[in-house]
Amino acid sequence: MRSIRKHRLFRVVAALLSALTIAPGAPAVWAASHREAPLIALDPAADITDVYAFRSWEDPTKAVFIMNVIPSQVPASGPNFFNFDDNVLYAFHLDLNQDGDPEDVTIEFRFTTEIRSPFDDLPVSYAGVDPVPGLPPAITALDGTGSAGLGLRQRYTVRAVDASGQVFDEATTDKNGKTMFAVPSNVGGRTMPNYEALAAQGVYDLGRGGVRVFAGQRKETFYIDLGSTFDTLNFRRNPPVLTNAEDANDSVQPFGVNDFQGLNINTIAIEIPLPVLPPVVGMYASTSRMDGRGRFFQVARMANPLVNELIIGTGSKDLWNATDPADEAHFLSFYQVPRLAAVLNLAFGIPIPATPRSDLISVLLQYPTGGIISELLRLDLTVPPTQPAAQKRLTVLAHDAAGSPTPDLAGFPNGRRPNDDVTDLAIRVVAGVLVPGPTAGSPHNRLGDGVNFVNGVPSSATNVTANGIATKFPFLPTPIPGR
Repeated sequence: MRSIRKHRLFRVVAALLSALTIAPGAPAVWAASHREAPLIALDPAADITDVYAFRSWEDPTKAVFIMNVIPSQVPASGPNFFNFDDNVLYAFHLDLNQDGDPEDVTIEFRFTTEIRSPFDDLPVSYAGVDPVPGLPPAITALDGTGSAGLGLRQRYTVRAVDASGQVFDEATTDKNGKTMFAVPSNVGGRTMPNYEALAAQGVYDLGRGGVRVFAGQRKETFYIDLGSTFDTLNFRRNPPVLTNAEDANDSVQPFGVNDFQGLNINTIAIEIPLPVLPPVVGMYASTSRMDGRGRFFQVARMANPLVNELIIGTGSKDLWNATDPADEAHFLSFYQVPRLAAVLNLAFGIPIPATPRSDLISVLLQYPTGGIISELLRLDLTVPPTQPAAQKRLTVLAHDAAGSPTPDLAGFPNGRRPNDDVTDLAIRVVAGVLVPGPTAGSPHNRLGDGVNFVNGVPSSATNVTANGIATKFPFLPTPIPGR
């Protein structure tokens, strides 16, 4: 895979990008971990929206790795709703020895779709109601009794590949021999009267010391005022700076609107026991498609949030997606001279550090010990997890209403949890909050989009805190139903 990515695909993407390259000095375009590059925006099934890595707060003896794909799902999207792609390889890549090479173990997910009779002759993919003669009963199961209304169903396999590309473990069923099925989209209460009970059937124990997996629809937990951001940074406060009290309150939107509050996402999650992992893990997620010769080539990747959106220039975004994280040195100039920092200075008069900068390289591209450049999400598993009710959206930059630090060390950039406010964190880091000197002070310590928490969680959601933090695997809330 790496050979293809580094050579053949580099040439192909470079040729495609020749028509997309922007003129020097042209403004970059931002996204928010969704539709972040021109080519991948055309391929939602392979578009990775967010990646998470954290120590489980349900079971602290395990680590959790999650990727979300298929962005901005409007719940009422029948008749076909949202499915994984049989022709996409979804993978988690792990660096287990801190050498910056994330190919020590690759965990791959592949899906297979079936159309079940009589739905090959019906205009819908899902149907069920109790009791109407001639129609299937309501969908209450992924297989067997109660599953007849699943006209479209996806099963999947999980396999582990070593650094040489050899498969050393594969699961086509769970530990009890059950076929693993993806949980379908939340169609609505008539067709799926107890969606959470249905979704719970989609959590599979593979054995192997307690490895669990899940694939299916969940509610989007990323939050941002996307409309304001794309209207040329037309935030609902100018400059977009929060007070200390606003910044410390994780249950009120100070001035922004969460544009993802009514949307869903497709999730792939795996939970791995800590004893099989080293104390510090580096990771990224990728999606790959097959070429005409039956070989996979990478079309999207993600580790740290918002890198491709806020740091990489538009003319390089698709090439970045195709590049191995260990080759991040090709894009080093974007980290040394972050374009967004200059825009924040021009738009709002925010003081920014002098360039070239090294702080973004240290935070995003290196382990704490320094050394090799590689764009990975790094997780220190010796740090205890923070329980949902105590989690701070600003993680290491959290503070109280008076401005005194109250850091939560279990969140980004120590891995990433689903509800970490990476929008505010990323903007502040790009603006220079970690750089010593006068630019490390106010006002960019409190830069933000005015959206401080996830809202719009369905009333039917279980095991979720008031501000949308899921307490149990797979750690994202119930998706919003189509009805």
